[in-house]
Amino acid sequence: ERQGRRTDGGGGAFQGWAGGYPEIVKENELFERYYRELGIVPAGEWGAFMAALREPLPATLRITGYRSHAKEILHCLKEKYFKELQDLEVDGQKVEMPQSLSWYPEELAWHTNLSRKILRKSPQLEKFHQFLVSETECGNISRQEAVSMIPPLLLNVNPHHKILDMCAAPGSKTAQLIEMLHADMNVPFPKGFVIANDVDNKRCYLLVHQAKRLNSPCIMVVNHDASSIPNLQIDVDGRKEILFYDRILCDVPCSGDGTMRKNIDVWKKWTTQNSLQLHGLQLRIATRGVEQLAEGGRMVYSTCSLNPIENEAVISSLLEKSQGALELADVSSELPGLKRMPGITKWKVMLKDGQWFEEWKDVPSNRQTQIRPTMFPVKDEEKLKAMNLERCLRILPHHQNTGGFFVAVLIKKSPMPWNKRQPKVHQKLLQRTGDTEVTAANSDNGSECITEEPTLAENEESKKTQELQNSDTEQSKKEGVCGPPPSKKMKLFGFKEDPFVFLPEDDPLFLPIQKFYAMDPSFPKMNLLTRTQEGKKRQLYMVSKELRNVLLNNSEKMKVINTGIKVWSRNSDGEQFGCAFRLAQEGIYTLYPFIHARIINVCIEDVKILLTQENPFLSKFSSETQKKVKDMAMGSIVLKYDPDPEKPDDLQCPIVLCGWQGKTSLRAFVPKNERLHYLRMMGVEVFKAKRKEEESESKTEEEVQHRLAQTEEGMDVEDKEHDLVTKMEAEMGEESSHSPVESSAMEVENKIEDLDQSSKNANSHVSQEGKDTDTSNVKD
Repeated sequence: ERQGRRTDGGGGAFQGWAGGYPEIVKENELFERYYRELGIVPAGEWGAFMAALREPLPATLRITGYRSHAKEILHCLKEKYFKELQDLEVDGQKVEMPQSLSWYPEELAWHTNLSRKILRKSPQLEKFHQFLVSETECGNISRQEAVSMIPPLLLNVNPHHKILDMCAAPGSKTAQLIEMLHADMNVPFPKGFVIANDVDNKRCYLLVHQAKRLNSPCIMVVNHDASSIPNLQIDVDGRKEILFYDRILCDVPCSGDGTMRKNIDVWKKWTTQNSLQLHGLQLRIATRGVEQLAEGGRMVYSTCSLNPIENEAVISSLLEKSQGALELADVSSELPGLKRMPGITKWKVMLKDGQWFEEWKDVPSNRQTQIRPTMFPVKDEEKLKAMNLERCLRILPHHQNTGGFFVAVLIKKSPMPWNKRQPKVHQKLLQRTGDTEVTAANSDNGSECITEEPTLAENEESKKTQELQNSDTEQSKKEGVCGPPPSKKMKLFGFKEDPFVFLPEDDPLFLPIQKFYAMDPSFPKMNLLTRTQEGKKRQLYMVSKELRNVLLNNSEKMKVINTGIKVWSRNSDGEQFGCAFRLAQEGIYTLYPFIHARIINVCIEDVKILLTQENPFLSKFSSETQKKVKDMAMGSIVLKYDPDPEKPDDLQCPIVLCGWQGKTSLRAFVPKNERLHYLRMMGVEVFKAKRKEEESESKTEEEVQHRLAQTEEGMDVEDKEHDLVTKMEAEMGEESSHSPVESSAMEVENKIEDLDQSSKNANSHVSQEGKDTDTSNVKD
């Protein structure tokens, strides 16, 4: 969520108790005058509206919905942790029981009045705190503001949809979209994918950090200005075609007055100038979005602002210039239980000195750079009625104890007028050269521009240039290399990304892997990639075939920050047993359906031993497990637990773990937080053991990590990202979110919020809009 600096002292994990900062006066006369005059709050509700804005925002969390054990986490929360909160008092204040959000499906979203401070300092809540910390790290729980959960739900995503998230950082909505792609966990590679974009290079790494927790081969993080994000091409049956998206999330930077309950410095910074400066950018981003939307596709435009200049004015301008190509969807029956206000059809424009204008013709010439014609309502009553602006949603804070928010759902019925099909001669040229059409995004203000037919001389010139480019690109594609062209210089900020190199069809590297794990013939090995062109390949990653198509056809025009999940890691110890690559836990759920060897089915008691002991002897396991291991060569293995329906008290979701079989022992290669997660789901009390481990500062873990470090040879791009995220968090004076014992369950987002303050000045969006802006460019 894109915000300014937190000053409420509680801003992050959970809010509700005072944080000890100097009290900011929650008054802004201009704000009250502006919104009273616009009448967005129903008659008689103004007092309740203002009172809600002055109250701290309840913290909300969302359980990751696509994993088979989401129900187990929900059960654990309700039956164990929430029950322990009953009748609990902290500092003389009663802890309210968490409540599920009535409109969020399957009870997977909850809100509570617990603050980060209380969670961390209260001994009674320490178990709950640790639960939230490690489940957040594992990707099983996300801290996300309630209203921020709405746009992905209204996108109506299916697993085959191609999705673009235009302004994605820090990634909580992106995570929701990824979950929706993986609605059926039995499908390792959904046909759809998410391309998540952000203009800020640093924030892209936080986006990667968020998305990675979900371990999906269908996500790609890119770094572009959303208002001019390039057209991508894909290969369809040997023919180049422009990629149009089935779903687009257009959650634009905004003035953020809907976040006053959380971002309390908005109270003193709020002015109408903020929305006037952002309107043009918001319209350009939305215009670029609908250009790239497929016919019949759906785009959700959203802001965490209540201001019609950033909301209805943008939507009505977009509808007007679309000339019927777009329509607002009626979503009144979707998300039952969500209280919403309809969009408004009449509004006025106010300068920061309090001066009002009702029509563009009233604006004096010296103000016409600040106020634009697109900011005013459409005057033609018939046109206005046809737009159905009342189908927009405005969420008011006092209706359901949330932040303020605006959402509009657009459906594309036909191509945009300026993207209409070109004459046949031009079409043939486009097909021959692989060129893309010029779009409105190329013009500075997003106004309509029709592509002219090029002259014959231009045709010849562009043909030659394109042929040269194509030959270079084809050579790269043959080698399976997807990276920036050699001429690209490293940016002043941000890493120079390593290239994405796909494994050649006949790469000898894969043969021992295929043999050792008895990989199914249907395994799509062509989707395996590495991040190095030279030297030993240390990690193997995997993407879906659809993302492979995007990567291979667009490397020269797209700045990819990260994609793919790690599926194998080099472990030289394994070479003597037949395979130098061990399985990686991150990618095991994607790989498992294709593996036919080295699988050991274990009982629940075996799982508990594997997850609580570092390197247990084989003699500690069940006799069945010992028998299975006896005839198996040493090296990397898969440990599979299947639930027994006849034992309903045992864990009722399957588990797949990566392990290592030694001469006399069997161990699990599972990250610490994931271990704790599985143990909790099995009802094992991990809290006391964890405390003991912290107090004694046992060296065992360090020794193990040291050994592991020696087997992992060198750094890859993940280490870079890890280092960057850790460094940023250190600079912000907060503990790294990679130290789950110490950091709060819901702090990842807060660090992102804090980071925003440092990165917003470099944000090219703001600089385009005007240097005198003092807005925090909030995006929730």
